[in-house]
Amino acid sequence: MEVQNEHYKIIEKAIKFIGAKKETHPSLDQVAAYVNLSPFHLQRIFKDWAGVSPKQFLHALTLQHAKQLLAQTQSTLFDVTHELGLSSTSRLHDLFVKLEAMTPAEFKRGAKGIAIDYAIYESCYCNVAIATTEKGVCFISFLDTTESIEVDLCRQFPNALICLADNSMQAKALDFINGIVDKETLLPLHVKGTAFQFKVWEALLKIPEGKLTSYGELAKDINMPKASRAVGTAIGSNPIAYLIPCHRVIQQSGALGGYRWGITRKAALIAKESVLNSNNM
Repeated sequence: MEVQNEHYKIIEKAIKFIGAKKETHPSLDQVAAYVNLSPFHLQRIFKDWAGVSPKQFLHALTLQHAKQLLAQTQSTLFDVTHELGLSSTSRLHDLFVKLEAMTPAEFKRGAKGIAIDYAIYESCYCNVAIATTEKGVCFISFLDTTESIEVDLCRQFPNALICLADNSMQAKALDFINGIVDKETLLPLHVKGTAFQFKVWEALLKIPEGKLTSYGELAKDINMPKASRAVGTAIGSNPIAYLIPCHRVIQQSGALGGYRWGITRKAALIAKESVLNSNNM
């Protein structure tokens, strides 16, 4: 996974360059020169990491492509779930991720008395911190540095017993992030949040891989059409990167909007899922 991690860093650098030069549509040669690689080497890295050529991947980063994905999901998320069925290429998060809220007492006490283990791993989207309670995964964060992870955990769970330790549940979550999914086994998530946040996060689980929705559409799908701003705040508070796929929500215009773990990583997540989904259809 170290190679995939290094490949992601190169692709992230390429995405940033393309974003800065989007008006001039830089060529593969120009992108390769910027990341100090030959076009041939860059092509191999994209094929290895994303499964497609740079040209295909870069098209998936465009505003036009984002608008097309939004247009394809005009029906409600629940209708989309029904239409897609249970095929291996379209199976949804909520079929193998079980979301459980911490109790009101646990929430109020700041997770007092709850033991939380966390560890840092290399993933195909750079380093990631994964934390678990005995009931499930409670926190996942993509990292650019490792310095603030305990601070983040203490902020989320101020009275918990936090320990640096790895376990099998973390390994299962890491496999999921890396695209290795055992669909026969549920992955439990043990989440601390308000009732409204929990409702939004449940709705996020129903967005199919490779598809996008808007903040406004998600608000409609939870029967609160005027609450798109509050929905956006709840999405921004999502404590579990990727497994609760808040990266699949963008602005109605096709612009990506914000992302807790960086807009470049959001672009990479969306593009990779999009190209892999189209290849599997």
